[in-house]
Amino acid sequence: MGNSKRKKKKQKEEESKKSKEIEEKMKKEVESENKEIKLLVLGTGESGKSTFLKQLMILYKGGFGKQDKALYTTTIRSNLISHTKILIDAINELGIEVKSKSKKIMREFYEMEYYSAEDLTENVQSQITTLWQDPGFKEAYDRRSEFQLPDTANFYLNNCERISDPNFEPNQEDILLCRIPTTGVNVIQFTVDDRPWQVVDVGGQRSERRKWIHQFDDVSIVLYVVATSEYNQKLYEDQTVNRMHESLILFDQTANGDFFKEKNCVVLFNKIDLLKQKIKAVDLKVCFPEYTGGKNYEQSCEFIKQKFLEVGRNTKRTIFTHFTCATDTENMRGVFDAVTTTVLEAELKKEGYI
Repeated sequence: MGNSKRKKKKQKEEESKKSKEIEEKMKKEVESENKEIKLLVLGTGESGKSTFLKQLMILYKGGFGKQDKALYTTTIRSNLISHTKILIDAINELGIEVKSKSKKIMREFYEMEYYSAEDLTENVQSQITTLWQDPGFKEAYDRRSEFQLPDTANFYLNNCERISDPNFEPNQEDILLCRIPTTGVNVIQFTVDDRPWQVVDVGGQRSERRKWIHQFDDVSIVLYVVATSEYNQKLYEDQTVNRMHESLILFDQTANGDFFKEKNCVVLFNKIDLLKQKIKAVDLKVCFPEYTGGKNYEQSCEFIKQKFLEVGRNTKRTIFTHFTCATDTENMRGVFDAVTTTVLEAELKKEGYI
């Protein structure tokens, strides 16, 4: 009888212990479900970080309201004028020949000092259209790796008449392609499947990177964006430094630094649409002399990916990779779904569920 009572007592104690363990796990699971996921978006300037955030606005925040569109209208029109001025400067510096009519308009641009969105009158729109039709301007655009010009200049110049219309309201594509350099810290918050998210984007220019350290606390996952098409371009801040080389150096410092060495990381190899076009004319060898794959898109993608994986050598975490076009909303939806899965699996593994 005594042994039977002791066995029952021990069994009850074990059952109670298991019950408490289950309750504790359930409690942690509930807390985990309600915990905000913090995604830190990093990368060099013009890699496409801000475009990624715009896509999240479209997918999970209902897109852009009238106030946002008014701001983008002003910025797009200002960009159109600044892109034209950059091309004029490049033509003069590179000694590219243009038609006599274009030369006259170019002089007027300097004399009138066009600068802001308000300067984009019907007359100025006509002048820009005339310049863009000049073969010399197309040649300058094709040589943009020799100076600093956003890749989106082509799109806006082709749509000059529409953008100049007094009733112009930017569509989704206009906004996604609009370039506004990130200064400071941009944060958006939203909920997906009852899970709150906080996505933080900080400026990628060298002068902005010192602000990154303040965003390191409680990061769930790091998302690093690489502009694959910039392998033959130089930094705005330093004309002697290749943009892809800078991105590799920064990824090394980020992925292997004390703050992130055990954090899972997602690398977005972005702007693959531009890479597909450029690789046909410019060999990746201009950036990496050891590359032997020729002007081949698939070979170039694989080589670039391996370069970054070699840098992210820490074995205490996993690096996930995706090739992306940040201006493609459906592509970004799939990428963010993959990021969500990555985060949740990491949490379940940490809690011992998998």
